[in-house]
Amino acid sequence: MNTTKNGVANKVTIASLLVALGIIYGDIGTSPLYVFKAIIGTKEINTMLVYGGVSCVFWTLIFQTTIKYIWLTLRADNQGEGGIFSLYALVRRYGKKLVIPTILGATTLLADGIITPPISVSSAIEGLSMVKGLENTIIPGNFLTIGIVVAILSLLFFFQRFGTQVIGETFGPIMTVWFTMLFVAGINQINHHPDILKALNPYYAYDLLVNYPNGFWLLGAVFLCTTGAEALYSDLGHCGIKNIRITWIYVKISLVIAYLGQAAWLMHQGEPLLNGRNPFFEIIPTWFLLPSIMISTCATIIASQALISGSFTLISEAMNLNFWPRVTVRQPSDSKGQIYIPSINAILWFGCVLMMIYFKESAHMEAAYGFSITITMMMTSLLLSYFIYYRLKWKKIYVILFLTVFGAIEISFFIANVAKIKERWMFLFFELFIFIVMYVWYFARKINNKFTQFVQLGKYSTQLAELSQDDAIPKFATHLIYLSKADRRYEIEEKIIKSIFSKKPKRADVYWFLHINRTEDPFTLSYDVSELVEDKVIKVNINVGFRIQPKTELYFKYIVKELVANKELNLHIRSDGSSKYNNEPDFKFVVIEKFLSIENEFALREGLLLNGYFFLKRLGVSDEKAFGLEKSDVEIEQIPLVYQPITNIKLNREMR
Repeated sequence: MNTTKNGVANKVTIASLLVALGIIYGDIGTSPLYVFKAIIGTKEINTMLVYGGVSCVFWTLIFQTTIKYIWLTLRADNQGEGGIFSLYALVRRYGKKLVIPTILGATTLLADGIITPPISVSSAIEGLSMVKGLENTIIPGNFLTIGIVVAILSLLFFFQRFGTQVIGETFGPIMTVWFTMLFVAGINQINHHPDILKALNPYYAYDLLVNYPNGFWLLGAVFLCTTGAEALYSDLGHCGIKNIRITWIYVKISLVIAYLGQAAWLMHQGEPLLNGRNPFFEIIPTWFLLPSIMISTCATIIASQALISGSFTLISEAMNLNFWPRVTVRQPSDSKGQIYIPSINAILWFGCVLMMIYFKESAHMEAAYGFSITITMMMTSLLLSYFIYYRLKWKKIYVILFLTVFGAIEISFFIANVAKIKERWMFLFFELFIFIVMYVWYFARKINNKFTQFVQLGKYSTQLAELSQDDAIPKFATHLIYLSKADRRYEIEEKIIKSIFSKKPKRADVYWFLHINRTEDPFTLSYDVSELVEDKVIKVNINVGFRIQPKTELYFKYIVKELVANKELNLHIRSDGSSKYNNEPDFKFVVIEKFLSIENEFALREGLLLNGYFFLKRLGVSDEKAFGLEKSDVEIEQIPLVYQPITNIKLNREMR
């Protein structure tokens, strides 16, 4: 039985369906605001363009969204969770080279998010220019319009720190109203031009792409109708696969009717050119125009909110899978899984405001939108092919067929979107920044880990017991706890042994070695205990899911309390370091940090990676904060990392 991350069965109820409508479909659901406006642009309106455009949109929704994501990709759930990192966690054991596609997919998904809020919100606000009395005030691209959009986005980002649980409860009803509005407005126009239903024939899509002048390049605009499909997969854990699949039936019908309605309006409105008009607002009755703009604005804010929350989740997963430096993560409400990352919030806000100021209006953003998400979709297809081959056990011929069909579709979209590079060249710097951070952090950590030497704890058991009982050595702590990367029961890092015995030996009554094991399951939280030297040396493994922000000290104290309550390991009959002056147990955590030694002489790649890694490490959260340790209970030790030592030293002695 499928379960959500809260451990609740994936039941289908009215409430769960409303939640799915409110969370999942914000991005793809607001696409009708700008898709047809982008397809038509400044071109002359004719049957080939309009029928071909709506046919392309319809079949894109069928293949990309319905077949690839709703039917197939949602099956790649990791304990109920979706998204590119969840997919990577499922397939990483089958190919070491899958790291780069994962980084590329995550980078472009996060980067394209910076343009989704401004294009959605500005498309809605620009609809005010059609309201009588505001046509000369709200003009696309003018200072007032830009200011309103920036103000809305700034408020949205500001309120992230307080959590969105309260307003989130209204998302479902609002999006239900939104999709109902799309359906009714579309049906009304189809009644005026029912022949538009013929456009569902795939021949019209073929005719547009092959016979219309530069028709292939219109795929860049057509692609805007499915940009939210990747976000749909990322939000799988919030609603469950059944709720998504059921609600998609209603959402898809509403979207298709809305696109057909806009196409029908284009065919009977009587003008040869669009002249800056938006087909979406043109199909809305005049008496309902202002309410429709308010509903549209609410829908675009919901779309933006879903994207922001998704970005927080993405970075949280990236940190836990060692793709991103540790940064501060907060939980603004009691809602499980809802997190707030201040640094990412600031980056997204700055990027959205910059995009709005640079592009000025939604029409300019349409040309820049979609390039990155095509890359994300291609990377997802690649990872998905491993999943369906190794996990679903598809025959190789079917995997090849999957890659051929969707590879051809997505490469076509990518080529059409490449033409937009000239419109968005400055945006590539942001994508490059994200990619470099992920690349440097992941591969530098691998280099760093190569220099972590493990030794057998058994070799040092006698020495540890002697040191613990040597009264000539001042006691360092009653319970001394080291954070260890060693996942094997009898192993420990050599640097930890040196830390205990070298220079001033650290005497303690009990030596604990604590290993945090990041699991491929998103919400695992369990532990096991091994007594390696009786009542002296204890190894603890804590299994933490990749979506959980660890609170190591809290976990450790809980484990000790449970061991004492169960009268295990003799802890219940010995002193814990408390006294009549202080009833707190005497725990001391030791965190060993590396720094680049001055003895290194790097090759170019390794030098850039390691220098970049330690620079990012200084910018990020400290180890004790990242692992959830209290500063007062932590001792930080610095040790040098010698990767490529200088070997050719020419130093001549002068004789006197």
